[in-house]
Amino acid sequence: MPSPLPSLTAEQRAQALAKAARVRKERGAMLSSLKAGDISLLDALARKDETTGRTRVLSLLQSLPGIGPVRAKRTLLELGIAETRRVQGLGERQRRLLIDRFPPHQ
Repeated sequence: MPSPLPSLTAEQRAQALAKAARVRKERGAMLSSLKAGDISLLDALARKDETTGRTRVLSLLQSLPGIGPVRAKRTLLELGIAETRRVQGLGERQRRLLIDRFPPHQ
C-alpha cells in the first residue's frame, strides 16, 4: 500500500507550485536555447544547476537541431544509456560518449 501524501499547508502548496513553474520555465528556456543552437550539448552537460541536472538526457538530445525522438532513442540505446537517465546521473564515460557523438560546432 502506498504511503499517504504529506499534507501541506496552503502556503507550502503555493510555494511548491511556484517552484515547479519556475523549474519548468528554466528547463524550457534551456531546451529552447539548445534547439536554436545558442548553446551546445557540451554547454548543457557542463551546467551544474538543479534544473539541468534533473532534465532527462532524452529531452536534451531531442532538443538538438535535427534530432528527433527516434534518433535520440536510438543513440541512447547505442551508447548504453537508459532513456530515463537524467543529466545528473550521467557518468564521465557517458558524458564523453555523448559529446563525441554530438560535438560542438565551431
